[in-house]
Amino acid sequence: MESSIACPFCTNAGNIFLRNDLAYARPDAYPVTPGHLLLIPFRHVGNYFDITRDERIALFELLDEAKALLDQSHAPAGYNIGINVGEVAGQTIAHVHMHLIPRYPGDAANPRGGVRGVIPAKQTY
Repeated sequence: MESSIACPFCTNAGNIFLRNDLAYARPDAYPVTPGHLLLIPFRHVGNYFDITRDERIALFELLDEAKALLDQSHAPAGYNIGINVGEVAGQTIAHVHMHLIPRYPGDAANPRGGVRGVIPAKQTY
């Protein structure tokens, strides 16, 4: 994993939407849908499975807060929540981050299968 010096989440923690002692939420720079947020621990760590219990709790507390705010501001019909762990799983920034993606009617031709869509041939069943 890359060092925190080159990490965009460590060097540019701008646009903070919400925060607590261990993590923060910010808009995704390349949103999938309106309101797409990232939840990120302040400490630089590349792998979700290496964060502390307290960092996990902090992320999930922010998840609940962010969802409540997005319900009010964007009124989505659903959500996808995801964490990519490792390059083979699509992780492009070597700093743990959770995606909170609001979903809206018609934003995908066939949303069935949700996160199963990471393997397109397995999305529908």
